[in-house]
Amino acid sequence: MLDFKKEIAKEIADVINLDANELEKYIEIPPNRDLGDYAFPCFRLAKQLKESPLIIANNIKENIKTDKNIVEKIDIIGGYLNIFVNKQTLTKVVLQDIAKNKEKYGSSNIGEEKNVVIDYSAPNIAKPFHIGHLRTTVIGGALYKIYKFLGYNSIGINYLGDWGLQFGKVMAGISLWKDEYDFTTNELESILKIYIRFNQEEKEKPELTEMARSYFKKLEDGDEQALKTWEHIREISLDNYKKTYQLLNSKFDSYNGEAYYNDKMEPIINELKEKELLKESQGAQVVNLDAYNMPPCIVITSAGTTVYATRDLASLKDRINKYNFDKAIYVVGNEQSLHFKQIFTVLELMGYENYASKCEHVPFGLIVDKEGEKIGSRKGNSIFLEDILNESIDKVKDIINQKNPELENKEEIARKVGVGAIIFNDLSNSRIKDEIFDWDMILNFQGETRTIYTIYICKNKKLT
Repeated sequence: MLDFKKEIAKEIADVINLDANELEKYIEIPPNRDLGDYAFPCFRLAKQLKESPLIIANNIKENIKTDKNIVEKIDIIGGYLNIFVNKQTLTKVVLQDIAKNKEKYGSSNIGEEKNVVIDYSAPNIAKPFHIGHLRTTVIGGALYKIYKFLGYNSIGINYLGDWGLQFGKVMAGISLWKDEYDFTTNELESILKIYIRFNQEEKEKPELTEMARSYFKKLEDGDEQALKTWEHIREISLDNYKKTYQLLNSKFDSYNGEAYYNDKMEPIINELKEKELLKESQGAQVVNLDAYNMPPCIVITSAGTTVYATRDLASLKDRINKYNFDKAIYVVGNEQSLHFKQIFTVLELMGYENYASKCEHVPFGLIVDKEGEKIGSRKGNSIFLEDILNESIDKVKDIINQKNPELENKEEIARKVGVGAIIFNDLSNSRIKDEIFDWDMILNFQGETRTIYTIYICKNKKLT
């Protein structure tokens, strides 16, 4: 197959008598299509050729012997050669490549023998999977598949929120009000109702907060009954989530959540102390980040408790040891941007510069209600993702029954198109901006979403 970059590099090499393989590495994709299909930065050769970038660019343009079937024209802008390839040849090459490779078109082996760790979804257990976790799940799932397509060993990590005071609240609430709720029909939904009620009532009854702390202390101390209750809640939560993940075709290789790192935080704290990074500040233990124009990273609070940063550092160290990753990606909302900057900087200060440089936070906007409020279980405005997916599937079924009643495999097609429409709706929006949740918009089967439906039906047709 014709490789435009190789051909261009070879022709440039013939003019300036340098290695074509090295020159190929310099060729870039311009940020704007008006600047061409490829760009060659001549300033990278100025020292070697002892000429100004502009002179080098003019020399190459005047003397290059390009095949018009490969390169249509070359422009010079600010020391760059902007190269426009022949569109007819490009179209022919792409179509031939698609016909040859089919579903493998665009794949590569650039990630061969490299591990990429992708941390995404991460719902808090004791609650059904709600709309607020759609974006991280969908974006993370897309990255998982993209990196796999590029030859990487993708490792999906679902860092469950399965520890903390919230479980003290759940346990305290169950002890107070278990007889008022039906745990036989939908146990997880009843647990959520108790959690919401507890958060609402503790505003007026501070003694409830102390009660929650007492129950969580039992959990931390390894109380047998408390652990048994926690394990049961974790199990039924995961069973609920896995149904949704199956619908979304989301893959995870690890469900190690916050609780998994309970015994891994002390070694991190000791290492920070040994490297003299921990400093006392108002009773807390922190890593000073003034030199990086960031507030200090709190590792141990003034009350002596660990925080998210402690667990995230422990999890990073664990992932270094387990996976020796080439990339570590965190698909977490943009409100956590400072947190991750701090974590990656602390990792660098600990002496893991090589791994810190491979860490990346992929932020995204929140899903909010029409009043701009964050959707979440504490406020009781949760919208369960399973309900949305089922509603979308049912809507596709209605369309099929109206438009293509004789279609085979209606159930399978409705599931794939209905779920695909929800995923497409999320990925087609700006990743960084907040999304307003609107039932009519998210279940709108007009425009591009309807085109996807039409294409899928045509691929599976017995059309009427």
